[in-house]
Amino acid sequence: MRRREQYKHLLNLAANCIMLALEAVMFGYLWYEIYYPMLEKANRPWHRGNWAVIGIYMLILYFFTRTFGGYRIGYLRITDICLSQILSIFCANVIGYLQVCLVANDYMPAHPMLMLTGTELMVILPGVYLVRFIYTRLYPPRKMIVIYGEHSPQELIDKINARKDKYNVCATASVYLGYEELYLRILEYEAVVLCDLPTSMRNPILKFCFDQNKRTYITPKISDIILTGTEQIHLFDSPLMLSRNRGLPIEQRFVKRAMDIVLSLIAIVISSPVLLLIGLSIKLYDRGPVFYTQERLTRDGEVFRIIKFRSMRMDSEREGAQLARKDDDRITPVGRIIRRTHFDELPQIFNILKGEMSFVGPRPEREIIAKEYETVIPEFSFRLKVKAGLTGYAQIYGKYNTTPYDKLKLDLTYIENYSFWLDIKLMLMTFKIIFQKENTEGIDKKQKTAIRRQN
Repeated sequence: MRRREQYKHLLNLAANCIMLALEAVMFGYLWYEIYYPMLEKANRPWHRGNWAVIGIYMLILYFFTRTFGGYRIGYLRITDICLSQILSIFCANVIGYLQVCLVANDYMPAHPMLMLTGTELMVILPGVYLVRFIYTRLYPPRKMIVIYGEHSPQELIDKINARKDKYNVCATASVYLGYEELYLRILEYEAVVLCDLPTSMRNPILKFCFDQNKRTYITPKISDIILTGTEQIHLFDSPLMLSRNRGLPIEQRFVKRAMDIVLSLIAIVISSPVLLLIGLSIKLYDRGPVFYTQERLTRDGEVFRIIKFRSMRMDSEREGAQLARKDDDRITPVGRIIRRTHFDELPQIFNILKGEMSFVGPRPEREIIAKEYETVIPEFSFRLKVKAGLTGYAQIYGKYNTTPYDKLKLDLTYIENYSFWLDIKLMLMTFKIIFQKENTEGIDKKQKTAIRRQN
């Protein structure tokens, strides 16, 4: 098993290269057999750059497939990979069609690109299933042991067990058993999960796993995530890591704001028919107000009024502030549709244009709920070093009912690793989560906030 392990990434790479090459060949056939002859008939011969046209299409397809995670065949669920491939092919072919029109300097028929899209899906999706089948047979789920501290690791184990195709939690052990006993147990398994251990006790175990070549998964602490954003400096003969702890510098905020203004103006124009249709549907259902405004928090704890389409009954908060629950009867039929597709968030484009929010950032919380979270997690306010966002790291990689502590970790990961390209990736990934129902799943019926009480 260990000898085969070193070839795992090679298998994944080879499969991805073959699929990309097949897609390039199909586009190349379309170009040479359909679009190129059209250019000749129209007396617009294209004598140069045929390979460049195909090469640009490959780069576009590679960009979208990588962004949506379509190449992570051994990592993501098979449904996620297929969804990623579908979105990648669709986006690449839309841009590929525009590329063909630019080359022709005229509108070209779109039905060949539609045929290409269907053909690519018929070839690539079965290929993904085949590669995944081979992958799971060669590399069955790892046998894992979870080592935990004071709190029960059951919540994490439940999340890991949701991926039986990749992980197999066989045992748990308390860190207080002692290092000698823990080391003996670790040697029996292929991977180790270190769950919420005190730093002083975690470090010796981590070093032992490193020495024994044991794959190790670690639930990070807040300080660990802050360290990921540090800058390595070499002023002396001792390595130093510098953490500025100030959020985004002025030049990054300027670029981010400029992008927000441009994209929000474009989004308002493009989405205006959808905005009107949703507003009319809400009004016709119960004659109530179309929009719902509420005070939320953004950068440095500033309060602003967020704008959303109303998705609940008008008396939805007669019992006080609370998040949406699973199968919440306060949600209207129209609201259920727009919440599932995240269209209830569209009016926040106007908050972005006004500068109260950004396209990408932490989810804006209500002040009363944020205060309640801070009584349990004092560091929860760390998220407010940047503007609140319409989408974000926690919104993409978390869920509506993700615990505040995990949400804080995800938001800090974004802040500490911010880049312009990360914003682009998260905005593109937002299209993917629209099709994933679990991302809109509410909190449990007995909860009012996302805090889960310890038993």
